[in-house]
Amino acid sequence: QVQLVESGGGLVQAGGSLRLSCAASGIVFRLNVMGWYRQAPGKQRELVTTITRNTVTNYADSVKGRFTVSRDNAKNTVYLHMNNLKPEDTAVYYCNTNSLGLEYWGRGTQVTVSS
Repeated sequence: QVQLVESGGGLVQAGGSLRLSCAASGIVFRLNVMGWYRQAPGKQRELVTTITRNTVTNYADSVKGRFTVSRDNAKNTVYLHMNNLKPEDTAVYYCNTNSLGLEYWGRGTQVTVSS
């Protein structure tokens, strides 16, 4: 079955950096669009970034210039490099993909940015 497992979250001060990882299994990873979403307390889940199989990327305006998504097809892993973190980046970050018409989510990893 499809599994997405996120890791790398934690507590960081404003201005700091983190790298999130999402290890995928059960899909032909190199063919899939991979996405990162986040959900802050009391807010709806929102798209952070996507990366296609051809490494075309798309970012939410709120993270442009600070976050970078990348993928390693040999490791079936997608990364989210987050720099210059702000308190408003505090959220649970989820990995996402679609396979054969079904949408899959990881369990998420908590990112907390202190001011």
